[in-house]
Amino acid sequence: MAQRAGSANLPLHGGQVPRWLADRMTLLGAVISEAIVHHYGRDELLRRLAHPFWFQSFGAVMGMDWHSSGITTSVIGALKRGLAPLQNELGVYVCGGRGKYSRQTPQELVAIGDQVGFDGLALATASRLVAKVDSAAVQDGFQLYLHGFIVTDDGRWVVVQQGMNGDLKQARRYHWLSEGLQSFVDEPHTAIDGEARGEIVNLTDHRAEASRRQQLELLSSLGPDGIARKLSALEASLTSPIRPTVPRFSPGK
Repeated sequence: MAQRAGSANLPLHGGQVPRWLADRMTLLGAVISEAIVHHYGRDELLRRLAHPFWFQSFGAVMGMDWHSSGITTSVIGALKRGLAPLQNELGVYVCGGRGKYSRQTPQELVAIGDQVGFDGLALATASRLVAKVDSAAVQDGFQLYLHGFIVTDDGRWVVVQQGMNGDLKQARRYHWLSEGLQSFVDEPHTAIDGEARGEIVNLTDHRAEASRRQQLELLSSLGPDGIARKLSALEASLTSPIRPTVPRFSPGK
């Protein structure tokens, strides 16, 4: 199933990569990826893309040689452009991207699956689950805005996605690899690398298993609307003024 391979924190920067640099990254990214596939195989390319430090170094070699959130967008975009003419030869396909392109990932996977023969619907489900885990099960204050899904024609894949925290002016990149653990929600991470800032709710921790189970039981028994009503009632009881209890005495005592 899925294994979280690591994460990296980056300064959040705006702007666009110059056209000359984007073209250079497209050419270099394709040549380097092609060399890795020919010498070491497609699985090795996926493993390297799943390593946050290798990914960072890869982007620097391609020309994006500064520490910025833009390196993730640039590398995924360059690979998508550069590998498109080689995808049938190498058996490597790059889906997704930033913003609206990230939301097109499931449709791209289904279309590629119909073309080459893997189960595109199952991979589309995996894409949604990986995004959901990093946005909901790991609540660290970073809102996802980029989702890159690189898949081979035998159905193996790596996901590189990124979220932003506007208050901290930081981006956080998450890497997933389709080999290893058997669960998306119970200890799927081999590493989570980043500074501890504020309170983080990590429901993928094995110690949260009882909490995950009870949440599912509540959802099954009450439904989303019932849970919302219970929460509203609890909040109302906590904010209502406390009335002192006046003792009552019987006459003659």
